[in-house]
Amino acid sequence: MLTDTFGRTVDYLRLSITDRCDLRCTYCMPEKYRGYQAPDHWLTLDEIDRLAGIFVDLGVGRIRLTGGEPLLRARIGDLAGRIRRRQGLRDLSISTNGTRLVGLAPQLRAAGVDRLNVSLDTLSPERFARLTGRDVLGDVLHGLDTARACGFRSIKINMVWLPDINGDEIDAMIDYCVERGFVLRLIETMPMGDAGRRFDAQSLQPLIAGLRERFGLVDCVLPGGGPARYLATPDHAFSIGFITPLSQHFCKSCNRVRVSVDGTLYLCLGQENKVELRPLMRAGATDADICEAIRAGLRAKPERHEFREQPRRIERVMSATGG
Repeated sequence: MLTDTFGRTVDYLRLSITDRCDLRCTYCMPEKYRGYQAPDHWLTLDEIDRLAGIFVDLGVGRIRLTGGEPLLRARIGDLAGRIRRRQGLRDLSISTNGTRLVGLAPQLRAAGVDRLNVSLDTLSPERFARLTGRDVLGDVLHGLDTARACGFRSIKINMVWLPDINGDEIDAMIDYCVERGFVLRLIETMPMGDAGRRFDAQSLQPLIAGLRERFGLVDCVLPGGGPARYLATPDHAFSIGFITPLSQHFCKSCNRVRVSVDGTLYLCLGQENKVELRPLMRAGATDADICEAIRAGLRAKPERHEFREQPRRIERVMSATGG
């Protein structure tokens, strides 16, 4: 098992397979961002599969494929199938913006992907186009309907909380998710680069209190292994999650690390502690060598982020880090 110096067990890997995205969400990527990795710096599919296997051998039971937009990576179905066959892997999920789900959802489910997290901040076509730079809300909603029919274990909708933009859509989004059996999750913005700092991070705590009272919600636990805290009605007909990195951070229970598409192991989303794994892999390092590099990195995993104290510390964008 992977354990850091604060006694936290890391059993969850977020594995980025591209830093490209076909949307330009205003809180994620600067409008003129061009800081992409050169394709020859990307981990190959064989390298991604090998690294996934090493982490599983170290006790990681959950892997999430992320980006950028992971569905842009060619042969993602083949890659997902290879990773899912790893003995010891309990859960394989994908975070996506949903624009390509219509064509790929059946393939991903057949490959063994268990769960999907789909970014959807608004149900308004005009707002969607303004937030993402593309008028493709219809493609995302169609893709979600297709994915729902494929029988994924769960589909979660990630809605970034931007009260001045989508604050009046909570009821509509709740209705949308309840009707389709999706789990809604609300997310506070984080000061990741200039794009993230454009929006004042607003606490979800008042909204959580209001929803708890209005719907009679109680604490619950849902599968996933991530940082969300969940509430549900007593009959579990309606459940909702909250990711609150600023107003109620979850660093004490952090169980995850990230690997970017260029093979950089990031130990904390809000710090710069990292281990460069790609050079080791391409220099002929054995699996045992890479295991030791990962374990050494875990010993440098920081206790917590400092988004509040030092909001300008992290200049890299989320799509470059891995979601």
